[in-house]
Amino acid sequence: MHGLYVHIPFCLRKCPYCSFYSVRFEEDTAEKYVQALCRNIEAYEGRGLKADTLYFGGGTPSVLTAEQVGRVVDECRQVFVLDDAEITLEANPCTVDEQKLRQLRTAGVNRISFGIQSADDKRLGFLGRLHDFRTAENAVRAAAAAGFENISGDLMLGTAGENCDSLRASVEALCALPLTHISAYMLKIEEGTPFDTDKVRSMTADDELMSDLYLAAVEQLEKNGFVQYEISNFAKEGYESRHNNKYWLGEEYLGFGAAAHSYFEGVRYCCPPDVQRFIESPLQPKEVTEEAPDRAEEYVLLGLRLSKGISIDRIAELYSPAKSHDLKNAALELAAHGLVRVRENVLSLTAEGFLVSNTIIAKFIDILSC
Repeated sequence: MHGLYVHIPFCLRKCPYCSFYSVRFEEDTAEKYVQALCRNIEAYEGRGLKADTLYFGGGTPSVLTAEQVGRVVDECRQVFVLDDAEITLEANPCTVDEQKLRQLRTAGVNRISFGIQSADDKRLGFLGRLHDFRTAENAVRAAAAAGFENISGDLMLGTAGENCDSLRASVEALCALPLTHISAYMLKIEEGTPFDTDKVRSMTADDELMSDLYLAAVEQLEKNGFVQYEISNFAKEGYESRHNNKYWLGEEYLGFGAAAHSYFEGVRYCCPPDVQRFIESPLQPKEVTEEAPDRAEEYVLLGLRLSKGISIDRIAELYSPAKSHDLKNAALELAAHGLVRVRENVLSLTAEGFLVSNTIIAKFIDILSC
């Protein structure tokens, strides 16, 4: 089964920390964009492809009308057959009310992900968000009232003035809402964004504090029944993101829209980040990013993002028994420092290990490649 990703690159206002491709929302442009999306999806008709996840990301997908979202969902149903599919839409809390949420539910959306970011209004202001926490709280409760049972919320760690106590307060506030999934991201200052200044860096968490905040979030979320299944993602039982798991498990997906990425028929490629070019092209242009991805290396790179980790037996199949033995020995050394778990021939990172995952994964790749 494939996954489907639809990029909606429109925002009412771009957040100063965001490096994702987006443009200012305009109704006429958005309508032309939706038409282009449907045209590109229709191009796959007759190929016998099936999909079990559809994800509207952005940008701010919730600036579209429910009717526009429904047209894209219907096109995907006709072309890919979305039986028992997880259909997710990212939403800014200030762009929805209970009526619109009911319309989105009727349109086929069955999972909604709110960009909440914090329960503290001062930190929301620092992040340039258009909502306060009361608005976010009302949006989540309205989603539940509209019939959504699968509701996710984003939480940003390390904003100006954050400490472990204030973060725990935000975690508790989110856990008091009818959420089934929480994504907790560490604030990263991206090059070229308005936050890319020494002043902002001096206001936000340094590496030591960020580590403390992350571990505090992991502990507090798990106390509230949100089990960590990926570096930044936590879910109540049965509510892991099926779509995002496809990325980490190396499964194939098709992306539609300006700046959307795909992994299809063994090739990784993307559509250029240009709304007008996407609208005007008969079919969306493609730029190949990897002609022949290294599946063995990706198994390690992506699999170690997941709490369940990777199989040492699978490493032996992908590389060699000798390499898997070397990898296990290296993992046991790191296990002594609390960074890795080695259980029943499964290797995974601990919460502390996730904090230095790039270093650990690079070490493992070196061992397997030499």
